Parts: sequence; C-alpha cells; structure tokens
Amino acid sequence: MAITINPSLRAIGGGAVAAAVLIGAFALGVSRGSASSGDPGSAAGRPGRPSGVQLTSATAGTRITVTGTGMVTGTPNQLTLDMGVQVNAATVDSALQQANQAAGQVTAALRARGVAASDIQTSGLSLQPTYGSGGSQVPDGYAASESLTATLVNVAAAGAQIEAAVHAGGNAVTVDEISLNLTDTSGLLATARARAIGDARAKAAQYARALGQPLGPVVSIIDQTQPPSLPVPLAANAAGSKAAEVPISPGSQQLSISVTVVYALG
Repeated sequence: MAITINPSLRAIGGGAVAAAVLIGAFALGVSRGSASSGDPGSAAGRPGRPSGVQLTSATAGTRITVTGTGMVTGTPNQLTLDMGVQVNAATVDSALQQANQAAGQVTAALRARGVAASDIQTSGLSLQPTYGSGGSQVPDGYAASESLTATLVNVAAAGAQIEAAVHAGGNAVTVDEISLNLTDTSGLLATARARAIGDARAKAAQYARALGQPLGPVVSIIDQTQPPSLPVPLAANAAGSKAAEVPISPGSQQLSISVTVVYALG
C-alpha cells in the first residue's frame, strides 16, 4: 500500500517523523510546494500508483483519504439445477417424441415435489442426425435432447427433488450442473457496509494520530462495492432409472464492500 503526502509540510512538519515510524516499510512520497493530489506532477496524480491512504493539503484544509473493507459470509438459500434428457431413435419423429415424453416426466416429478411451474424453464432443444462408423453420409438415426433449468428455492428439499427428477427421466436423463446461490443479501450487505466504514475510520484515526493531527469530519464517501462471489458450481452427471437422494451441502458464500472515505484533518 503506497502512501502519498502532498502538504506544504508546514502544516504537518512535526508529525512526519511519527508517520515514518508507523508506516515502516511502506513508501512515503513527499512533494514540496502547494501541488494537490490532482496535479499531474505530484505523486498522487501519476497513473499506476495505487494508494490505500492519501494525505493532501489544499485551500480547503488538509484531508486524508482511506479505503475501508467489510466482509461477511452467508449461507446460500437457492439452488439452480441444469438438467435435461437425451435419446436416440431411428427416425426424427420417434426421437423427438421420446425426448418430449422424458422431459415431461422430469418436469412432472419436479412439480410433484413442490417446484413451482414458474421456476422451471425450457433452456434448450437439439435434434441431430447420427451416422455410423463406416463413413456413410446417410443418417442411421437421430439424437434428440431437451434441457431445462429449475430454480429450487428450498435447499433442504433440493436433494429429494433432484432424485425424483432423475428417477422420472430414467436412462435418458442428463444432469449438467447445479449451483448454489445467495439471493437474500440486503441484511448482509448492510453489515458489510458498516464494517467497511468502521475499517476506514480506524485507519484514518491511526494515521492522524501518527501525524499529530486531530481527525475531523467526513468530507466524502465513495462506495466501491465488489460484486458478490459467483454461485458455487457443483458438477454432476446422473443417469439411471433409480438414484439415491442427492446430498446437498450449501456451505457459505462471501460478500465484500469497499468504501473510500475522505476525512478532514486539523
């Protein structure tokens, strides 16, 4: 973490020694004169110099800029299931009919296990000719596949719902992937935001003490929230007329909030 100090040094001259002790091995750049952090000639104004803490002196007074981070974890409350059916038959009509029947059985099984119709969506349909190993250009059959995406809102019941769908589809079933999602994040993000603000204030107070300056009020806050972590993918391949209930372990997912806070000093 680089630290850039751009005061005229008169305001903080006596605190520089204390800051050097606190900062230790971090780089401390000092620019003499009245240049502010936006000056292209100053250290803070040069590109490629990320800074976790910045201290600037301007006509409005000395200010310190810090970045705080708050992290929280939550338990996923939703499972997304990507599955489908795949069949081979001698004719196009037969392949499509068998695929439709198997897909209908899978959908019916999910509905019977409590999955709402609005949470089941057809996501793909494929019908392709197949050829034998002799290199003939004449199809020897046809392969039909249908895929669907189901949102399982009850993670505790998801294992039984997946088992029922696989059993209903029989040997035609394919399970491509399941992912666990954290959808209810409002409370978690509020906690992370409060932690980020507290982290920023603690850092600013630490540097202010080292510089012998009282920490003043907040001048501005910029939210730099990081996107939530991606859903946890759980790869699976399932086929067969009978399968055991699928064990589902939701685990946890992490959310992070970052804020940049500008404080007045003195």
